Amino acid sequence: MTVRECVTTIERAILCVYNEQREAIAVARQVVSYLLGYNFSQLVLNYDSECNIPNLDEIITKLQASCPVQYIVGQSEFCSLTLHVQPGVLIPRPETEELVMQIINSSKTGATVLDVGTGSGAIAIAIAKGVAQSKVTAIDISDTALGVAAKNAKQNGVDITLLKRDALGDFSDIGKFDIIVSNPPYIPESDYVSMRANVVDYEPYIALFVPNDDTLCFYRSIAKNALKMLNSEGRLYFEIYEHFGEQIVSMLEQMGFRDVTLAKDIFGKSRMVWCKR
Repeated sequence: MTVRECVTTIERAILCVYNEQREAIAVARQVVSYLLGYNFSQLVLNYDSECNIPNLDEIITKLQASCPVQYIVGQSEFCSLTLHVQPGVLIPRPETEELVMQIINSSKTGATVLDVGTGSGAIAIAIAKGVAQSKVTAIDISDTALGVAAKNAKQNGVDITLLKRDALGDFSDIGKFDIIVSNPPYIPESDYVSMRANVVDYEPYIALFVPNDDTLCFYRSIAKNALKMLNSEGRLYFEIYEHFGEQIVSMLEQMGFRDVTLAKDIFGKSRMVWCKR
């Protein structure tokens, strides 16, 4: 079949999974581009060329079962980087790129950075790439995540220090930093039933959800550690659940952090908080 026919075959097979046709088309194009080694321009230019994808039926079956396309192709794009992803690590989200760019644009050369709950290493690697001479350390409780982060660091040509630590424990022995950043678990368990299958059936529960009766547990623990670990004028950055912004701001102010800022993402949702020690 031609490239066009391959894209159309996938699109029609997965329309039942996605809310909109344009989303199904985007997924179909992404899968075919990856399998053929094309970027989007090459895909379009070769739409009427013959192609052979021997495992197409298997891929369609996985897509129909709501398996995220990133897990099927084994990679995800983040801040112009290509990262390996697999079950057991959270797929990097575009909105997290906004937080990373805020850090990169406001950081000095040689900054020391700690990424708490690094997952695939997306935040740590992007900062290591974007902040000249930065020294980046990343921690996670998951051995799978640490292995994926190590692979991604090597693949993207950066040197970061990876350590196994629990974000809910005391990890202040690691050292002092100019910047501490985290995109921790923050979705209340009560939201589980309303979330899409491609998230809850495949992405790691531990990286997404928090108890309904203590939704700020990770923010509180990380902030307590940050009080001990941040250098003078050091900054703490969080990605947050949009409904908890004011609570997190209040908590940080009560803990003694200064210049606490609640910021919206490009969709107008309160998704980022940063402050000074």
